Amino acid sequence: MIVSSRRLPHPLSWSRRIALAVLVGLLAAALSHGQVLWKPDEALYDRWVGHWSYAPDPRLLIIAIDAASVKKLGPLPWPRATHAQLLDRLTEAGSTRVAMDLLLSDPDPDASQDAELSAAIRRHGQVVLPVVALPTQRPGVSEELLPIPMIAANATTLGHSDVEVDPDGISRSLYLTAGVGSPHWPALGAALAARRGLLPGRLDPGPDNASPWQWRRNHLVRVRFAGPARTFPQVSYVDVLEGRVDRTVLRGRLAMVGVTTPAEAPLLLTPSAPVRGLSGSEYQANVAAMLLDDKVIRLTPVWVQTLLSGLLAALFGLLLTLPRARLVALIAIPSVLLGSFLLLRLGYVWFAPMALAVSMGAVLAAWLGWCALHWRRFIHIDPVTQLGTRRRFDHHLEEEHSAAQRLQRPLSVVLIELDHFNALVDLHGLNAGNAALRAIASQLTAHARRPHDISARLGTDRFALLLPETNGDGTLQVVEDLIARVRGLNVPIQLGQTTPVTVSVGVYVRVPDASSTPKAIMQGAEAALQRARAAGQDGYATDIVDY
Repeated sequence: MIVSSRRLPHPLSWSRRIALAVLVGLLAAALSHGQVLWKPDEALYDRWVGHWSYAPDPRLLIIAIDAASVKKLGPLPWPRATHAQLLDRLTEAGSTRVAMDLLLSDPDPDASQDAELSAAIRRHGQVVLPVVALPTQRPGVSEELLPIPMIAANATTLGHSDVEVDPDGISRSLYLTAGVGSPHWPALGAALAARRGLLPGRLDPGPDNASPWQWRRNHLVRVRFAGPARTFPQVSYVDVLEGRVDRTVLRGRLAMVGVTTPAEAPLLLTPSAPVRGLSGSEYQANVAAMLLDDKVIRLTPVWVQTLLSGLLAALFGLLLTLPRARLVALIAIPSVLLGSFLLLRLGYVWFAPMALAVSMGAVLAAWLGWCALHWRRFIHIDPVTQLGTRRRFDHHLEEEHSAAQRLQRPLSVVLIELDHFNALVDLHGLNAGNAALRAIASQLTAHARRPHDISARLGTDRFALLLPETNGDGTLQVVEDLIARVRGLNVPIQLGQTTPVTVSVGVYVRVPDASSTPKAIMQGAEAALQRARAAGQDGYATDIVDY
């Protein structure tokens, strides 16, 4: 009969399990809230979205101030009348809306140039112009650079061109609204898309010290990039200006006019273009495309990210301590990464997983180390009786046999079996059986007093004593006293009820000769035990030769 009491007990009490779960939860929450692992999070994000391309809205078109345009028209800034001519070309072709990503904050030395551009903007009727934020010498104070009033008054709307650049130099995010004092300007790409309804994105709780001169931003989102550079159809500014682009190419278009040559404006590195980069116009075109196609990637709110990381990590820590849930715990880390990936790809929500995954990994490593130590102890200590195990007993028998063989001194092995153990368990239950085993174990421990004496549990109801340098007479004194003390035990079986127990004992004593082996010693003790059982139990049989 194999009893479940021989299973490995859990090394942690429930209070310690709960403490472990709370600690790992707090660790994950702290790592998540502090964004300690933002670098691996962003590296993972870039890998998942870098080649996640899609076909953008076919109406989007970039009119590029490229190298050919600069070569033909000269370096920027160009006369405002030139931009007026371009707008008239687009008006005649029937373009739907135009965003001009050009700085128009200073009046032209020739006032007629400003008037001409203003008139062209008015004639088109759907022109978006940029707002640029500039820091000032006063901390926390920013300045808006708007187009001059004459030009701004004729624009359909203004849009901010502020782009987020993360500490690693990659642009992944954008505030869809921003402005000095309040976030009242849409992003330039959002203004081009002219999306109706509430804007998506994480809301800014606002600064502790609100200032009417502070640059405020809201509706933070991750940009879903349609692809690398030149994903959007693109025509040269000078070709449109000089009529070399067919009107059908321009009709019905949402046109983004801006600089695309790195010589005139720096490029922005993005997950989709981490090396070559995107021009500001292409970046804003991606913003327009994701809004038009409803492909905005939303960020998990900070409190949700922190709370969810903490709760999932705490649940993981608790599952790790439950035997039937350990398989779930072992697949939890891949599941976290897979869940984050699916949430991004299917739900368009970014949940940064590394704080949770690293916390789980740290706890899993610590847990595996703890279990390894516990299993190592379990190999040598029986969990029910706290006696040595069969492995430990065999190891010491090998050592003591060699020593006795070398020194020609007696070696005693005593096998003890609890009588009627199976009947006790069947009648009164496993707890009563375990109580009897522990009672016998306490007596064995009391009779194995010397440093080299070993008491062990060899099986379900079988024990052993190893008594080095003990002759037959000394061994019999120990055995007779042990049997007498066991007879005096009253083992609790139920509330207020006890039962007596007895043992059968086999004694084998030898001075090992050259042909002796530990196996032969054990066989001799086993044979003596069988004789004791055959004689009616509750007694002992011997095989002693110690001279």
